[in-house]
Amino acid sequence: MSGLENFLTQKIARRTEEGLLRKLTTSQNLIDFSSNDYLGLARSEDLFNAISRKMDSLPLKRNGATGSRLLSGNSLYAETLEKKLAEFFRSETALLFNSGYAANQAVLSSIPQKDDTILYDELAHACIKDGARLSLATRHPFRHNDLHDLEKKIKRIKSGKIFIAVESIYSMDGDECPLQELTTLAEKYDAAVILDEAHSTGVAGSDGSGSAIAQGLEKKIDIRIHTFGKALGIHGACVAGSTALVQYLMNFARPFIYTTALPPHSLVSIDCALDHLKNNPGLQQMLRGKIAMFLKHVDFSNRVVSKSAIQTAIFPGNDAARQAASSLQQHGFDVRPILSPTVPRNSERLRICLHSFNRDEDIVNLAEALKRC
Repeated sequence: MSGLENFLTQKIARRTEEGLLRKLTTSQNLIDFSSNDYLGLARSEDLFNAISRKMDSLPLKRNGATGSRLLSGNSLYAETLEKKLAEFFRSETALLFNSGYAANQAVLSSIPQKDDTILYDELAHACIKDGARLSLATRHPFRHNDLHDLEKKIKRIKSGKIFIAVESIYSMDGDECPLQELTTLAEKYDAAVILDEAHSTGVAGSDGSGSAIAQGLEKKIDIRIHTFGKALGIHGACVAGSTALVQYLMNFARPFIYTTALPPHSLVSIDCALDHLKNNPGLQQMLRGKIAMFLKHVDFSNRVVSKSAIQTAIFPGNDAARQAASSLQQHGFDVRPILSPTVPRNSERLRICLHSFNRDEDIVNLAEALKRC
């Protein structure tokens, strides 16, 4: 066995001994309470057919982008789609990325400079932390949604620009960032806000354009990242902001410069998903009704308070979380455990995702089953 193979085997064996080994799994014939398909667009036959028709109508039949946007991968269709995204997200312009992960890495790795400081919520997604790690700036976490702790850390900064990186809805707890108060604090110290709208895109606001717009704050937030792989049911992402921001990213963001562009099918999917949202204005209200029904019937002390589609029940310890998930799966519910090290030790949990397509009786039965876990 080579030295590398020995290292890999030992690391896997240690993780197995600790009960932390990750494995790929599939669910069969279970009721979906685990996916990020909040509005059912990933399973929508109407959207699927619209994408197929749009693909057939394209004048050029291409399977791939053929290169990066700055070389052979750009197209008039991509630029037109970015204008449509900018209009939808009420920004000067928008720039497409292959994923929300890549978009966050691009922003955080390229914009903050050596003498700057990135302050990020301690529960921010891994892509925010990884992007900050790639930056030359100093980086510090602040306590989750704790603006007093954030302000204390801001006051310690002596020079350089300040960047505050947060999520509108947090992916593990489902709670919301206090955006009104945060933007007021950022204005006080001339700090730039970077907002990841991954779990609010498509969901928040009357048209699904996100939390910032829903609260009238889009002009107070410097950079917004909108992800399409969750409520929009497809793939890709965009950065919404000023013309100067997009020009900067085109010139300095390595995840944009050096990657193959999204293929035509992905562009068409984004285009059609936006149209589907506009043509189905009741989807957000339908989802809010499902959330209200769950909250009405759920009754257990170990839940994290959330008004979003993401609901959480804490079962400390990986074994306890696995057992609770297994119990629900045996009753026909696709609910997955979130284990350490994905979440801190002793905060292992069930992550329950509600959807517009969940049947009322299934939501009530899930709430009842949770009481017995």
